[in-house]
Amino acid sequence: MRVVCPHCLAVNNVPKKESYKKANCGKCKQSLLDTKPIELTQAAFDEVIVNSDIPVIVDFWAPWCGPCKMMAPNFEKAAKKFPLKVLFAKVNTENEQNLGARFGIRSIPTLMIFKNGQEVHRVSGALDENSLSQLVSQFI
Repeated sequence: MRVVCPHCLAVNNVPKKESYKKANCGKCKQSLLDTKPIELTQAAFDEVIVNSDIPVIVDFWAPWCGPCKMMAPNFEKAAKKFPLKVLFAKVNTENEQNLGARFGIRSIPTLMIFKNGQEVHRVSGALDENSLSQLVSQFI
């Protein structure tokens, strides 16, 4: 399966397994098991979505948004549960206004789940860690 490196955004081919002890990027050699959400910009957005064989969950947020700030730690904790199963990403709608407009983001936080390069689900509003994990599990 194709997986985008969370460090350098290189596309890697990784054998599909139930769990992984080790998986490193062929380009930058850093761990593909790093679950810290990646910041997406307009320049990299389509490349990451199209080249990821695992679902990609994108959090559209803004620095001034209270619910976004509340949900951020939950988003990071949920990401730790899905190494090489789901790619967690964030889009700062203040910096990436074109992406917000392109996807019709009207309220934040908005979570979008992409699978096979297509949006398959969208939910607006802050979620707790448990709700977020349950939501993500539906698309693995």
